[in-house]
Amino acid sequence: MSGVWREANHFQLLPEAARFLPAMFEAVGAARESLLIELYLMESGRLATMVIDALLAAASRGVSVRLLLDGYGAMGLSTADRRRLEAGGVALRWFNPLGWHSLARNLTRDHRKLVVVDGRVAFTGGFGAVDDFLEAWYEVAVRIEGPVVDDWVRLFVSLWDSPMTRGNQGAPRTQCRLPGAAVPSRGTMRGRVVWGRGYRYQAIRLSLQRRVDEARQRIWICTPYFVPTLSLRRRLARAARRGVDVRLLLPGGDHDHPGVRYAGQRFYGRLLRAGVRIFEFQPSFIHAKFSMVDDWVSLGSCNFDHWSLQWNLEANQEVDDADFATEVAALFERNFAASREVHRDDWARRPRGQRFKEWLFGILDGMVTRLR
Repeated sequence: MSGVWREANHFQLLPEAARFLPAMFEAVGAARESLLIELYLMESGRLATMVIDALLAAASRGVSVRLLLDGYGAMGLSTADRRRLEAGGVALRWFNPLGWHSLARNLTRDHRKLVVVDGRVAFTGGFGAVDDFLEAWYEVAVRIEGPVVDDWVRLFVSLWDSPMTRGNQGAPRTQCRLPGAAVPSRGTMRGRVVWGRGYRYQAIRLSLQRRVDEARQRIWICTPYFVPTLSLRRRLARAARRGVDVRLLLPGGDHDHPGVRYAGQRFYGRLLRAGVRIFEFQPSFIHAKFSMVDDWVSLGSCNFDHWSLQWNLEANQEVDDADFATEVAALFERNFAASREVHRDDWARRPRGQRFKEWLFGILDGMVTRLR
């Protein structure tokens, strides 16, 4: 599912936690009316304490603060921190807490990442409130101003009021600035919000596939969990064969789920033979999720694996702007330079142990896919 394309926005690329965390904390500190925060990962630690302190400070000055967390992804948030939030006036809700209902329902997770300040400024990306984002994981976010912020507000409110959320309702819905009251923006960028809700609503995947089919110059994709569908693999291979510069920026050996990496590596051979270039990031685990096709950019929460495409609630910000794409391309180039390129001949000579891991985790990935 997707919003409409809107003009007159401004998007600021914020690579690395050293840039996006200060920007978000500054915006939260300046909030005067409302804060809407939606996260998948949140667990007690240094970063979670910083977030809680900022939210409690906002609530103490009269800001309406709503925090929506995933019932599984935020299991690491301690009881003491939960009580502290609620005692401090933060409206806290949980999406789909684990229960004895169907397995398929337990697998449905809210993987979106969103911060909206006063309905005027929004942030999205792949971030969470766990300490790994302070130093260990490489991440990218985008700061958003303009009419598309209203679409992010609408998306948040629809889930906050969903029957699948549990917990304190908090302030009444009318206290959120709803779509139709957009603050004028001096921006000049075109953008839209696009979201997915499991295998029935895959607008993010469909949007990327359409762009890949129409690509003329470049298709550059960064994702930490690369287990693509057959349809996407074929599209990437066809694009490379017709002369498009197709590159994948993927994690190297530093990975939080090595099995997912092995499952995706079983597709390297055919992609390399088609002319796709593959780069494995070396400095740290790269958790960022952003794609660029010519001058179109998509950045947000969605990975290209079966969990994101079949089970999760996801949301990305799409930007169609040449200047923004130039900035994103420069970021890609810096990350390519910090990566090890996988070459076709070297990959063909990989050891049997590597091939076995690809086969084993490929079988497991197939089993997960069939759970649907």
